[in-house]
Amino acid sequence: MTDAAPSPDRLTLTATPGRLDAVVSALSGASRSQVSGWIEAGHVQVGGVVAGKASLKLRGGEVLTVQVPSPADATVAPEQVPLDVIFEDEHLIAVNKPAGMVTHPAPGVTTGTLVNALLGRMTLPEQSGFDGPDGYRPGIVHRLDKDTSGVIVVAKTVAAHARLASAFKDRETRKTYLAIAAGAWSAQAPVNVDVPIGRHPVQRQRMTVGGAHPREAQTLFTPLDTRPDGHGRILTLVRAQPRTGRTHQLRVHLAHLGSPILGDTVYGRPSELIARQALHAQFLTIPHPVTGEALHLHAPIPDDLLQAWVALGGVLPAGLEQAP
Repeated sequence: MTDAAPSPDRLTLTATPGRLDAVVSALSGASRSQVSGWIEAGHVQVGGVVAGKASLKLRGGEVLTVQVPSPADATVAPEQVPLDVIFEDEHLIAVNKPAGMVTHPAPGVTTGTLVNALLGRMTLPEQSGFDGPDGYRPGIVHRLDKDTSGVIVVAKTVAAHARLASAFKDRETRKTYLAIAAGAWSAQAPVNVDVPIGRHPVQRQRMTVGGAHPREAQTLFTPLDTRPDGHGRILTLVRAQPRTGRTHQLRVHLAHLGSPILGDTVYGRPSELIARQALHAQFLTIPHPVTGEALHLHAPIPDDLLQAWVALGGVLPAGLEQAP
């Protein structure tokens, strides 16, 4: 049954026996995939406690509270926003995304995204699954965090989307990031981190090593140079090459090493040197979705990251703007 709710977007339900996602779906009328997204985002409580997993077994009679996110607008407005286009043909477009731009609309964020900007210059492919509980994502095959800059690829056709999505899933891509991380690294040789990442059990907007439903995560980190920050700490210029593509992977793995990214307010702390996390997607190699030939994409190091390193007295190593 559905009890009186204080507002249309907040449901109070009395549970029947069964799995949490199936019970909420049956009582609310939402699809099971939508409900799973709500649970993953921390929007479902059981007896006043945030539910940790969709498979939680209910005995029946528990009080369920569901904060239903505002639906993403499936008619997102095109916006005339300048984009730094790296490559474009009739199948895909590659953009140097600036820090501060969200990749796609999501509940509460419907303007100013990369999708809005792309719709201002082209039609993106529509197909089942692009408009889900996490937002309106036509053409998007991978994401960058809002405050991460650099190379991102968007499909312009359904066929290109399917091929590119497969390439990312099957690890046919090569990604290289540049970061400034806190801490002096004991090894000057590359460091391979192979530890799983899952959702933080309490702080649902964070990821953590282990966590809920952990998934395999692998990153190769190469320290390039170190500099004192003037406050008794050492900062390291790091090249990061993720083999997997988990949410917040590089940020979590560096924090796990005791070297959170400079300016990362979620996994580290703010910095006077840079107003966002010092992380940039510098290189991406993908198979072209039609020809299969390797497409090498490069986004130059942005001014704010460069200026942060220069402020420490650092200089960029020779050849840093060349693909490794």
